[in-house]
Amino acid sequence: MLQKTVKKSVLLVASALLSMNLQAAQTTDAIDPEAASGFTAKSSVIANNYMVAAANPHAVKAGYDVLKAGGSAMDAMVAVQAMLGLVEPQSSGLGGGAFLVYYDAASKKLTTFDGRETAPMSATPELFQDENGKPLKFYDAVVGGRSVGTPGTVKLMAEMHARYGTQTWASLLEPARAMAEDGFEVSARLAGAIEKDQKRLSRYPDTKAYFFDADGNPLKEGYQLKNPEYAETLSVLAREGAAAFYEGRIGRDIVNKVSSIQDNPGLLTRQDLSNYRIKERPATCAPYRQYDICGMGPPSSGALTVGQILGISSHFDLKAMGPDSAEAWQVIGDASRLAFADRGRYMADSDFVPMPEGLLDADYLKNRAKLITPGKALEEVSAGEPRWEKAVAMADDESIELPSTTHLVIVDKDGNIVSMTSTIENGFGSRVMSNGFLLNNELTDFSFSAYKDGYPIANRLEPGKRPRSSMAPTIVMKNDQPYMAVGSPGGSRIIGYVASTLIAHLDWGMPVQKAINQPHLINRFGTYDLEQGTDAEKFKAPLEKMGFKVNIRDLNSGLHAIHFKDGKLEGGADPRREGIAMGD
Repeated sequence: MLQKTVKKSVLLVASALLSMNLQAAQTTDAIDPEAASGFTAKSSVIANNYMVAAANPHAVKAGYDVLKAGGSAMDAMVAVQAMLGLVEPQSSGLGGGAFLVYYDAASKKLTTFDGRETAPMSATPELFQDENGKPLKFYDAVVGGRSVGTPGTVKLMAEMHARYGTQTWASLLEPARAMAEDGFEVSARLAGAIEKDQKRLSRYPDTKAYFFDADGNPLKEGYQLKNPEYAETLSVLAREGAAAFYEGRIGRDIVNKVSSIQDNPGLLTRQDLSNYRIKERPATCAPYRQYDICGMGPPSSGALTVGQILGISSHFDLKAMGPDSAEAWQVIGDASRLAFADRGRYMADSDFVPMPEGLLDADYLKNRAKLITPGKALEEVSAGEPRWEKAVAMADDESIELPSTTHLVIVDKDGNIVSMTSTIENGFGSRVMSNGFLLNNELTDFSFSAYKDGYPIANRLEPGKRPRSSMAPTIVMKNDQPYMAVGSPGGSRIIGYVASTLIAHLDWGMPVQKAINQPHLINRFGTYDLEQGTDAEKFKAPLEKMGFKVNIRDLNSGLHAIHFKDGKLEGGADPRREGIAMGD
């Protein structure tokens, strides 16, 4: 079911189609990436041949039409991402980056593609420090040109289409181009995000002109919003391809905008754009029960940290404990804390910093599991000492990460699978618009400090480096066959959202939609976050008795998943957002 808060026109479209660190407290722990937008029960969707699940009905419709016309999963990805950049601009778009996990049915090969933004070549580790060497306040760093990294999404879309696409590039951009020209109704979720962020969205005239009406009021749900600049951008890309973005007028406009912002200019250059490359990387896979949990390795911490949580938890009988056991959540929470300790110490862009080889070694995770006593929270947590052939001393990370993100999963008629998480980082990114789309603030995913106690921080900013991410697009394999594709937005809580959804399905036998629906309990750095207004609140007293500090709050995931079951596709979409799953 669609959320009741989605406008009637969107409801009609969807209805018709459905019948078809360890730091004690990071600075931004209490800041939501995006405003919560309520909870509406949804049912799983079953299909025989192809399916798409994404964060907005318009985007799902665009991808569904591509698949129905015989297009590939990568074709559908291009159409979905182009539309998301229009109707969900607070979360992702042409000015951001993405990680993509891909299963090629013909070769039976699983691989990943890194479309993460990069730091400008003129950037230094001190970019987010004041004249006294102190880290800037978060929003002082975010808003403006200083935080903008070299975008990767457009090149990822283009290269994936060139490699795996079957339909014409221009035809895949056309649905979003037409809707940008004709207009779309602002959804409840977008309206809520604008309302919450109106002060920062008002900082630059062109951004304010887009997200506010003629009277200077933030756009309301149902407002008919047109974006002729975005339509023109897609027309140019349709004619000229990604070269128009990385070597042509679109890129030139981006650089001029970033460098000309008077209150907080950035360092991005045309050379940074022309030098940008997509990187294919081997999938990082971790065994869990009879499954292989495969996803994105560095510069994402997603697959490694999810893999550590599951590997540590596997030494406890979570199945017997069940989802109503406070002890099960204590084990999962402490496993997560141990994994996040390693994440803060070791994980970063491995093209720039050395990393331990043994983070997923079975013996290492077994020894980490021995630190956990069921029924009693760990009093202290620190990074472990995994196998590392050429160890380098590292300090614990102090980075800030609040991605405003989106996740999509697509399966085509041939069995090819896309699991992609896309982002512009914080909600509405840098709040800087160019050519009808927002630019990312991805550089603030780096640690604002470069050293601590004389030791380098792995995720420090360096020229050309990709900031560490928590994005965890995942494909689960069983007996060398695809079993499930899943992922979520949500900042560093992405890791917990994905891990607990997998545990709910694989250990507790929940169908995919029920696993997505389950209340969230997330622990990263010691405080246990329980999802407000859900059955998770009943665990407050028992978890406190075990020794946890507990915080009841909104936990705004955006999980999307497709499960391969009995020769069919079973799709699920998060009831906390406005996405749906659709297929035939």
